Amino acid sequence: MYCIQYITQVNTFCLTCVSAVLFSHKILQHFMLPSADNFYGEADFIFQAKSAIFSFLPILSWLPSYPVKEYLFGDIVSGLSTGVMQLPQGLAYAMLAAVPPVYGLYSSFYPVLLYTLFGTSRHISMGTFAVISLMIGGVAVREAPDSMFPLNGTNVTGLVDFEARDARRVQVAVALTTLVGLIQLFLGVLRFGFVAIYLAEPLVRGFTTAAAIHVFVSQLKYLFGVKTKRFSGPLSVLYSLIAVFKDITSTNVTTLIVGLVCIVFLYSVKDVNERFKKKLPIPIPGEIIVIVSTGVSYGMALFENYQVDIVGSIPVGLLPPVIPDFTLFPNLVADAVAIAVVGFSMGISLAKIFALKYGYSVDGNQEMIALGLCNFASSFFQTFVITSSMSRSLVQESTGGKTQIAGLLGSLLVLLVIVAIGFMFEPLPQTVLAAIIMVNLLGMFKQVRDIPALWRTSKIELAVWLVAFVASVLLGLDFGLLVAVGFAILTVIYRTQSVILGQIPNTGLYYDIDEYEEASECSGIKIFHSNSSIYFANSDQYVNHLKDKVSIKTISDISFWRGTGIYIYIYFFYYSKIWENALRFLCLCENKPNRARNAPNKPIIN
Repeated sequence: MYCIQYITQVNTFCLTCVSAVLFSHKILQHFMLPSADNFYGEADFIFQAKSAIFSFLPILSWLPSYPVKEYLFGDIVSGLSTGVMQLPQGLAYAMLAAVPPVYGLYSSFYPVLLYTLFGTSRHISMGTFAVISLMIGGVAVREAPDSMFPLNGTNVTGLVDFEARDARRVQVAVALTTLVGLIQLFLGVLRFGFVAIYLAEPLVRGFTTAAAIHVFVSQLKYLFGVKTKRFSGPLSVLYSLIAVFKDITSTNVTTLIVGLVCIVFLYSVKDVNERFKKKLPIPIPGEIIVIVSTGVSYGMALFENYQVDIVGSIPVGLLPPVIPDFTLFPNLVADAVAIAVVGFSMGISLAKIFALKYGYSVDGNQEMIALGLCNFASSFFQTFVITSSMSRSLVQESTGGKTQIAGLLGSLLVLLVIVAIGFMFEPLPQTVLAAIIMVNLLGMFKQVRDIPALWRTSKIELAVWLVAFVASVLLGLDFGLLVAVGFAILTVIYRTQSVILGQIPNTGLYYDIDEYEEASECSGIKIFHSNSSIYFANSDQYVNHLKDKVSIKTISDISFWRGTGIYIYIYFFYYSKIWENALRFLCLCENKPNRARNAPNKPIIN
């Protein structure tokens, strides 16, 4: 019976995928493919159509030439290793997303399968990710709080209909995933893959470090075994800490011991894997070893005898497709935009790292489309938003993964658990999942090492890092990201300010005298460096900055032509008539039309 149900559901999934492909291909034809009349001949049109199809389905370009003897063994080992990691992480990150653990398994299967078809990166591992899961959980808790689901329709404090609450939170997470997928698809089709460049590395690292704090604090209640509500929004970290410490006297000692033992063990395994990664054929699967505690939990009856919270019911088999609740969309748009951009930014940054290391290219626009399709199509099968995971991607690479086949094999391992042995994870203590999450945050916490490095190299990027971190910790991830992006844009404006250059002694090099102590000004000469165009929007700002740097009161004190007076060499990256007109415009900004009109045709520009 399970086989018949499984075949029916997989067929339905395939039909949905095909429909998504055809729909997206129609969009691509509309936006990217010119009509046959615009080509010199039918052959050119066919060539362009073929190129577009191969670009949209990258698997068609690399699978036919897949070197089985060279790549297959490495992809198999890598796929199994990654799949083993997907299982506990999927269960754990579902807790962050405020949905039952089994939905983490669904999110570790469908999207990974789709990315094999549409993705351009050979090494990243798609699936659940802590930061994205936490952002989803914040939205789910906001839209479906405990107070909305009193047991049996009563208003008695503390009595919650958990089944109804969880069902509603799943609906919210699924609707949010659908919307995120649509946004990513829309941006990808319109070739907006460049938006990731506006999330600079210091911003992303500061943001993810703050997210690690949110995640860590959210897991304390599972580690201590206390019952506290989940908070979201500004100061949620503080409220969560206060709630945990208020109930610290009701700590379940057995739960705490199990969690701490798992944390120590997992940290030790990760340390061994890092120290001996060149000698170990594959990393030691610490997370799966910890899952053995499922058997211990079942044998010792931790739930019955010690009230240790466990994962609980995990239905066997795949769920039938469900249409998302579109009435939720208006409340989710802002959150969906933030999650869509953050998810894509993390995915493309990791993809570019591996592409640079192994000498191939990734297409940002196609990655946006691939991620959008993964989220949109999979949402009909009740998944939540996914992106790439650094920890799994590093394992996939280090164990010999060469292509997307590794991810495909890993997803099939997850499928095996879903359709056959998912029930075996039901006695797994939730504190074990909390331990897995906490240890996997180690890499994000290590990003605080950026602070001394940025202090030495760039104070502005350090400010971006700190603002992203502090704002995200205090205001929540959504508002914190907004503040961080706004501040980063302000720093871009600041960094376009012009500077005074000085000469490095005994060289022909000129650098900012404020940044380089060795640089000294040439006697009687000011070298003013501008790294941006002068136009109507920044002309006043440019004039004020110029006056401040050269210590003059008005622009009319400057002689832009040869003769007596102050000479200022305004250094641009290149010279064109635009610059000449811009300099004339500067004089107009100072209400000196006669001087601008009488200025020579070619200012003195270095």
